[in-house]
Amino acid sequence: MRIVGGTRRGRRLLPPRSSGTRPTADRVRESLFNVLGQTLAGGDVLDLYAGTGALGLEALSRGAERAVLVDSATEASELCRKNTEALGFEGEVSVLRLRAERAVERLEREGRRFVLVFADPPYAARAGAWVVGAVAPLLLGGGTLVVEHDRREELPEASGVLLRVDQRRFGDTVLSFYRATQPKP
Repeated sequence: MRIVGGTRRGRRLLPPRSSGTRPTADRVRESLFNVLGQTLAGGDVLDLYAGTGALGLEALSRGAERAVLVDSATEASELCRKNTEALGFEGEVSVLRLRAERAVERLEREGRRFVLVFADPPYAARAGAWVVGAVAPLLLGGGTLVVEHDRREELPEASGVLLRVDQRRFGDTVLSFYRATQPKP
């Protein structure tokens, strides 16, 4: 695993030791950022179910200002911290060891808003539809949500202010892209 673009391009990430974390493959991450654009023009990024932190750290490498990496697993949270340190992003990253539901509630209560939210829940959890419904209040107007899910899990075309604008398939993996269609305060 490595960062595939931006200022930290080619830098290696520590992989998980257990099978409990399924990192997004480099080629899928590269395709994801081809859709989003090779560089990001600042803003904060949220990486739910962060695992190794690869998606949030990739976004920082490509120009995001700050990232919040969320994972409830001890090993994943430690990996996020170690990968953050190895890439020199300590000042730009917050790691939250919380369940996604609790993290979303906390971030909303704190008034946090993001230009980009990644969510890669465990495929068996089938949490993609929950994510689409839950994170809308965290997105800035025009912000983007990307949900990685199993091809057998159908996600809604729209939910509240979120509208699915693209979908890409990579074997059993699907990336669904949503855009916040109305400005959020």
